[in-house]
Amino acid sequence: MQELIGTGVALITPFDAQGNLDLKALKALVDFNIENGVDYLVVLGTTAESATLTKAEKEKVKACISAANGGRVPEVLGIGGNNTAAVVAELQETDLSAYTAVLSVSPYYNKPTQEGIYRHFEAVAKATTKPIILYNVPGRTSSNMAAATVARLAADFDNIVAIKEAAGDIVQAMELMRQTPEDFLVISGDDMITLPMVLAGGAGVISVIGEGMPAEFSAMVRLARAGHNEQARALQYQLMPAIDMIFEEGNPAGIKALLEHRGICTDTVRLPLVSASSGLKARLGDFLSDF
Repeated sequence: MQELIGTGVALITPFDAQGNLDLKALKALVDFNIENGVDYLVVLGTTAESATLTKAEKEKVKACISAANGGRVPEVLGIGGNNTAAVVAELQETDLSAYTAVLSVSPYYNKPTQEGIYRHFEAVAKATTKPIILYNVPGRTSSNMAAATVARLAADFDNIVAIKEAAGDIVQAMELMRQTPEDFLVISGDDMITLPMVLAGGAGVISVIGEGMPAEFSAMVRLARAGHNEQARALQYQLMPAIDMIFEEGNPAGIKALLEHRGICTDTVRLPLVSASSGLKARLGDFLSDF
């Protein structure tokens, strides 16, 4: 799965000031990221506020991104949830032909056991022939996918090919690399520890800051993968304040505020999220001015 190596970005869904889809801004965001070096796009992940989108809106988002991309870079589609039967049905009903892989989050709120997580992804893997990227984000799901569970899934199902690992735990990331097959991709889902994960053998990142600072963040990942550690570290340390800030008041409120400064879209989010505070917006603006 060479298409999943490097920098992927978890695209937001831009809204206008009234909270309606802003497809013009979405096209601009896609162009901005591709022209600045990202390797692939993640469509309708959790950063896209997909939980607040109607089915019709999701179809418009997918069509807009596909048209704007024009086949320039691979696309990954987010399909996940905490109702296994519903996830399976969506996989079976969705035309996945345009997508390189599916990103599927570990079930949230239910807090399944490791056996429950295994059986959920067993059903997901059997529902499609598409490559599956597992998504572990215990800060949001309230249950961690243990390295042993991931290794078991990777060994048992040929189409479970990667994990987006967002536990923020470099030791767990290294255990994933140690325990999974050599061709299984461990992808960072935590912007702040992307560099150490790549240097430890990770395949790259699915990033949030990367869509706001695509040239710099994708360059950092490329430099690290090429062994140019000093230059990669320099970029990491320059970007660290922005990484902290965009998550300070929740995602995607922070990255939308940064993208508003960059002239891509408004900072509008849908309830229950609220836009970033004026203080945070000002600090993000200062960061961009000084960068």
